[in-house]
Amino acid sequence: MLTACQTPQTLSKKDPEKAAKVRAQMAVEYIKSGDLDAAKRTLDQALEQNPRDAQANMAMGILLQQEGSKQNMEKADSYFRKAISAEPKNAQARNNYGTYLYQVERYNDALEQLTTAGATLGYDQRAQALETAGRIYLKLGDVANAEKTFKQALQANRDSYVSMLELAEIFYLNQQNAAAAQMYEQFVRAVGQQNQGARALWIGIRTARANGDKIRMQELVNQLRALYPQSPEYQRYLQLQYSTEAVWK
Repeated sequence: MLTACQTPQTLSKKDPEKAAKVRAQMAVEYIKSGDLDAAKRTLDQALEQNPRDAQANMAMGILLQQEGSKQNMEKADSYFRKAISAEPKNAQARNNYGTYLYQVERYNDALEQLTTAGATLGYDQRAQALETAGRIYLKLGDVANAEKTFKQALQANRDSYVSMLELAEIFYLNQQNAAAAQMYEQFVRAVGQQNQGARALWIGIRTARANGDKIRMQELVNQLRALYPQSPEYQRYLQLQYSTEAVWK
């Protein structure tokens, strides 16, 4: 909580840099509560007091990205870059910028930021940065680097269920069937049998089939049919259910 002597108004004149940091923190709370207009007004004041404040620039980038219009998405880029320029070793700023670059499909630029954040030991969102990097490698068709990166994410956070599921599918498509089944079951233990989406169930179905586990496969088919009968995954199962191809894709 801010005390009376610590409000941005009282700090503005005697310590504008500290006032900017206080306002940036206030703006983050506004963003979390969904009050984007109040966040924008607060960040404008923070950046007027200290245009190079990394937290204020990073928050402005996130705010504009969250609003999502084309105009604001374009503006967000410069604020993320200013934050990193002010604090090049700030892993959170690099992760946020990398996530933004991923959203606007600047994949190679995103990888540069995300791999830097993912290599910053002690950073508490290192696994998330690596997960996003792994997804980008998959989009680029670089399965080897995707596998390597998802394994690094699991090292950073052994509960990274995103990495578990992605690795299960990578192993399955590489016909490493035992490894695929092990990783998929690890994923199920992490999220719960009843908390799987259609894609996860489809990966489980194909993995069970590849390992000759007909009972497990039928359990998962029944769950997919009951929960997601209109999903592309269930429609794909209906197309392939009598196929003898070694790998269902």
